Amino acid sequence: MEKLQQKTGNPSVKARKIHSDRDVETAKKIRYEVFVLGQNVPVDEEIDSFESESRHFLAFVDDVPCGAARWRFTEHGVKLERFAVLEEYRGMGVGSALVGAVLKDIQDDPASAGKTMYLHAQVSAMRLYGKFGFEKTGGIFQECAIDHYKMIRSPLLPFQGGEFVGKAVN
Repeated sequence: MEKLQQKTGNPSVKARKIHSDRDVETAKKIRYEVFVLGQNVPVDEEIDSFESESRHFLAFVDDVPCGAARWRFTEHGVKLERFAVLEEYRGMGVGSALVGAVLKDIQDDPASAGKTMYLHAQVSAMRLYGKFGFEKTGGIFQECAIDHYKMIRSPLLPFQGGEFVGKAVN
């Protein structure tokens, strides 16, 4: 994917669920640039057999696609994955917009009720996920030669208006 020109000023950052094949291909191109080209992840590890069962998202800065993510159901709960932000758009709130949009979509899906949300976080992204109520569990491990921790989020944690709110409620 061609490098996109970085925006200046006060950019408009948005993330949304996508449905069209064209938008999903755009998300895959972003993931390819971030993970395959940027982090040397093998392409067959990045684009996998779970594409069709996953719910996909794109993030935009001033209407330019610059981030991607997806989530899916597994036997362990709800797995959030493939969060990718193009390098020139990092630090602009794109990652937070993606996490917020994904969590809202999960919350709005009745099939996710009571299920634990989890992800395999690269060490450099753990702080972002922590802001949304994810907590590290277990030891460090590698996926595609990159250090990760498993992080989980209780289904009892409230989530409103795109932000994690307070502590777990009973």
